[in-house]
This record gives sequence, structure tokens and C-alpha cells, in this order.
Amino acid sequence: MLLAKSLKNYRKKENILILGIARGGVVVARAVSDKLELPLDVVVVKKIGAPNNPELAIGASLERGKREKVFRKGRKPLDIKNRTVILVDDGVATGATVLCAQKFLKKEKAKTIVLAIPVISKETYRHISRYFDRIIALSVEEDFYAVGQFYREFPQVADEEVISLMSS
Repeated sequence: MLLAKSLKNYRKKENILILGIARGGVVVARAVSDKLELPLDVVVVKKIGAPNNPELAIGASLERGKREKVFRKGRKPLDIKNRTVILVDDGVATGATVLCAQKFLKKEKAKTIVLAIPVISKETYRHISRYFDRIIALSVEEDFYAVGQFYREFPQVADEEVISLMSS
């Protein structure tokens, strides 16, 4: 996996965790976590879609509670305080969901926040880069309409798949 290769300097290091944004980000985060041999946790950020285009995030809100518990299957959340957190998503269009997650991580006193994504809009990269200690993106794209345009297959990820990935 190319994203994990870009993060190889973090492999097996102490005090680092991978945090996948549910749902699609957990698919990528699981692969990164496995390759780097780092603990994985999940954060649920609800995208607020545009009226005529629900895939276009015009905002986001953090969902603490029931869905996180379901995804973790009863495990407690990993402690974020004073740790380096590698925040992983399947791609970033507007940045609304990753910025929402970043605010949560700051509030939880993460030491360092690294955003790791396969693809991001060039405009969004410029806009959000100041909020992260580091951004690792495999591709920064000028012509960006949706994350799915950069995948051969981009199916919706079901809750059951997230549960399975989190428990493996």
C-alpha cells in the first residue's frame, strides 16, 4: 500500500496511533495500521451534504457515542492525549470532515496530528494545511470534483465492514 509506504518512518514507533474516519477512512486506515504495526481506532464524523449534492460536504459534526461503541465492539477508545495521531481518510474534497476531526484531536490534547490521505484537492490542501502538523497525500489534484473520481471502484462502506475491520 502506497500510503503506508509514505508513512514508513512511523512504523512500530511508540506513542503513535492510527485514527480512521468512519466509514471509508477506516478501510484505508486498517491497511495503514497493519503495515505500520500501529494501533487503530475510529472517529465518526458526520458529513453535512449540500442540498443538491449530498456527497459534497458543506460542514461536518463529530458523533461521539453509539456508533463509535458499535464500531469498537465494546472496546474503550484509545487515549489520544500526548500522542502522535495519524488521521486517515479515503480522500479529502472540501476538508470539512478532516477539520472537524482535527478540532476534536486538538481538544483531546493530541501531541502531533498528521493527516494521511490518498488524494486531496489542491485548493483544499492550501486551505487546511495550517491546521495539521503534517499532511501526507499521495496525490494533490487540481481538477477535483469528488473523492470517488480517483478510485476504480468506490462502493459505499457498510457499518458491518467497519465493525469487521476494527475487530481484525
